[in-house]
Amino acid sequence: MSYTEEIRNLQETDKKFIWHPFTQMKDWVAEKPLIIIEGRDCFLKDIHGKWYIDGVSSLWVNVHGHRRKEVDDAIRQQLDKIAHSTLLGLSNAPSIKLAEKLIELSPKSSDIDTQYPSLTKVFYSDNGSTSVEVALKMAFQYWKHKGIKEKKSFLSLKNAYHGDTIGAVSVGGIDIFHEIFEPLLFKTFKSPSPYCYRCEFGETYPECSLHCLAVMQDILNQDADKIAAVIVEPMVQGAGGMIVYPDFYLKGVRELCDKYNILLIADEVATGFGRTGKMFACEHEQISPDLLCLSKGITNGYLPLAATITTEEIFNVFLGEYSELKTFFHGHSYTGNPLACSAAVACLDIFEKDETLKNLQPKISLLQKRLNDFSKLKHVGEARNKGFMTGIELVKDKDTKEPYPLEAKIGWKVIHKAREMGVIIRPLGNVIVIMPPLCISEENLIQLLDVIEKSIIFATEEGK
Repeated sequence: MSYTEEIRNLQETDKKFIWHPFTQMKDWVAEKPLIIIEGRDCFLKDIHGKWYIDGVSSLWVNVHGHRRKEVDDAIRQQLDKIAHSTLLGLSNAPSIKLAEKLIELSPKSSDIDTQYPSLTKVFYSDNGSTSVEVALKMAFQYWKHKGIKEKKSFLSLKNAYHGDTIGAVSVGGIDIFHEIFEPLLFKTFKSPSPYCYRCEFGETYPECSLHCLAVMQDILNQDADKIAAVIVEPMVQGAGGMIVYPDFYLKGVRELCDKYNILLIADEVATGFGRTGKMFACEHEQISPDLLCLSKGITNGYLPLAATITTEEIFNVFLGEYSELKTFFHGHSYTGNPLACSAAVACLDIFEKDETLKNLQPKISLLQKRLNDFSKLKHVGEARNKGFMTGIELVKDKDTKEPYPLEAKIGWKVIHKAREMGVIIRPLGNVIVIMPPLCISEENLIQLLDVIEKSIIFATEEGK
């Protein structure tokens, strides 16, 4: 079989057997699948030998670049010992070392008189959705053990995305993803999204005095006795369209949770591990949640791993005699997998060795400067970012903010043009997402942004 025939065979076999996530398969089978065979630094190579800039970090998971030697070596060394053993009734060295590192790095409160203590306990799972499921179940069971059985619902935000398992979807708020599953979901309270560009109240920040937060307070004032926890994506609603919170919103949510005796779940699956310019997004407003959900960048994108981190107070409520059945009855086959935990330890060591967050700041400044230029384009409604989490919202009419209709597929037109020019990105509807590995050089970042700018102009002005 020739190499050309091998490529054709792989493409046809893909179409025959694989059902791709978040992909309209009718469109997929009509195209030639892009098959990736290699990665290095911030680049990916396809089966034809063409290299691309990985503009979305392979779905927001790669932090330090592909084929990072330290992570490769950590996994190889662990393979010489053991690949997996359960955490149900046993433990392993990599999971212990990683837990200690996560606690050391976890967000701390700036308020020395705070009512909520530091995060101290790590519960492992295997992906972002499951880390959220763990947090929801912990919060529910926490109040049950405390004898407050009425607290069994949750408050989340419109435009929220917390994963695709049933509990995570129940606290989600994106109709295009979640509405079809409504009959399967448990009921939750929904608060307005802090989406300033499309404020549902028609107001402008900061003159609005955070009207959206005031609505959350109204909900809590009326129904706090029913709500176990508030769950938010700190500082940025990722899959909702890279919606960046206004200043003091997150701090206000923490204060409301304190006031109404409600737990705060911070879903940092997407925002954690440097994506917003700090290790965790909660640090921007110096708050600490009661439960912290982590995944994606935790292993540099090498292996599935997640962690739900909580406080001593919550942990202690689950302690009791065996016969009391206070145990947290939840777990996964690959909980605390030694290979994944070894990769995660190496990933966190690189942050310190490379001074990743310090070296990221000039690149964030470069990005922000270029986004100001993007904002001047005819069909860019808003170009927004928090650190390296960036969304460019395309609109049909800039003055009225009229969105492009779904059938225009404007986001897909942009990314296909970018792919022709050697950049891989993914849209969220009409929002073009930029989230490269943190290690990307300034030279490659400029190239990435140049391609995206040309692609937007082509799709919205020249090639329509």
